[in-house]
Amino acid sequence: MLAKVFELETRARNRSEQRHWQPNTGEKEGTLVLEVQPQQPRLPPPFSQVVVIDTFSKRRRELVGRFELISSTGCRLHSSTSSSLRKMADARLRTWLCVILSIQILLKSEAFNVGITYVQNAVAKGAVCLDGSPPAYHFNKGFGAGANNWLILFEGGGWCNNVTTCLDRRDTRLGSSKQMVKEVSFSGILSNKQKFSPDFYNWNKIKVRYCDGASFTGDVEAVDPATNLHFRGARAFVAIIEDLLSKGMSNAQNAILSGCSAGGLTAILNCDRFRSLVPASAKVKCLSDAGYFINAKDVSGAPHIETFYSEGSAKNLPTSCTSKMRPGLCFFPQNVVQQIQTPLFLINAAYDSWQIKNILAPGVADPHGTWHSCKIDIKKCSPNQLKIMQDFRLQFLNALSAVGTSPSKGMFIDSCYAHCQSGTQETWLGNDSPVVAKTSIAKAVGDWYYDRSPFQKIDCAYPCNPTCHNRIFDPNEHTEV
Repeated sequence: MLAKVFELETRARNRSEQRHWQPNTGEKEGTLVLEVQPQQPRLPPPFSQVVVIDTFSKRRRELVGRFELISSTGCRLHSSTSSSLRKMADARLRTWLCVILSIQILLKSEAFNVGITYVQNAVAKGAVCLDGSPPAYHFNKGFGAGANNWLILFEGGGWCNNVTTCLDRRDTRLGSSKQMVKEVSFSGILSNKQKFSPDFYNWNKIKVRYCDGASFTGDVEAVDPATNLHFRGARAFVAIIEDLLSKGMSNAQNAILSGCSAGGLTAILNCDRFRSLVPASAKVKCLSDAGYFINAKDVSGAPHIETFYSEGSAKNLPTSCTSKMRPGLCFFPQNVVQQIQTPLFLINAAYDSWQIKNILAPGVADPHGTWHSCKIDIKKCSPNQLKIMQDFRLQFLNALSAVGTSPSKGMFIDSCYAHCQSGTQETWLGNDSPVVAKTSIAKAVGDWYYDRSPFQKIDCAYPCNPTCHNRIFDPNEHTEV
């Protein structure tokens, strides 16, 4: 019991660190939500942290009850619990509530933790993170009929485009494997349970940590000793794939290169390169989740995102694009997707929350903060802001037209205010996960990969889709590039 509880505690810690999880959004009534409250001073394991169990009501958007699980036998009612529960809180009831809640947590467990692997031999090749440390990934081995199938997911984390912004991340988990947590949570498309990911549950699954700041495209030989910045993402990409080939991917029958956000862009820009590195006999496709960033002007009329991308990755961007336009423009999928030969599937929200916050209404274009509340919660947008967002959706759909209609290209474009939907269970596949054309993301991707049926569906305009899990952000969160 304790082991499982503290596994869930680690899940909560990982989710909190990634800032991809809001306890007051998208949860069904009665769902148990975990968060971690570090204790000072820290206690020795297994009592190093207290797991706080909150019960939220989706309808009322309020805290219904809170319990603190402090050991396998101890559970106390928190002082903030509602009065109706407080009246019942005698010692015996608290004990039974603790047992019931613990059992519910175990039954609802959808994720599992996977340890880190460092690609140590990559250092000698110069295939390193921003700080010169080795690249890293988390590997969960496949089993049964999926033993020779491989799914590689590159995580996201924005970009840096100059010495100053890259120095800001060099000594963080986004620039150094020394700063990465030793375990991360696998769920959604990375789940190892058939009911949570029916088409891919038994595959070899790898989550690659992001540490180069340029979607694994940089390759600059020189290293300035004053900064010790290494721009070697393209080399790191190859070193990681070669390491996986040595661990069994050389026998792959099926393989998917995927990613979320900046990792979704990695999957697009490196799709054909991945195909060339994997055995020719394997069936290979690519999957980009929230990686279709468009070149659009911000609310002030300035080309903020267009001027962001640097030229340092030019030689590792598709030559079919760089031969026609300046390299910085070849970071935008709309300019490269037509030339990608390997089958590609796009999962994206037409109102992608990252793009709304950083492309449409970045802070530099909104000095008075008029978009602040709207970017936190789409329900707080004014009618005029919603009109501007509807116009942005039309620009997104226009950029998406470059994908074409070939059945080898798939797309699931919902009308949610979201960003990255394949790596979390509630949006990948669940009782109330988002659907388009009555189809979940998991089914759409599985049908497309296995050629059961093509899938190219675009949702109606916001707020038409009641199945959306619209993001609500922490007002103090800073995610802008």
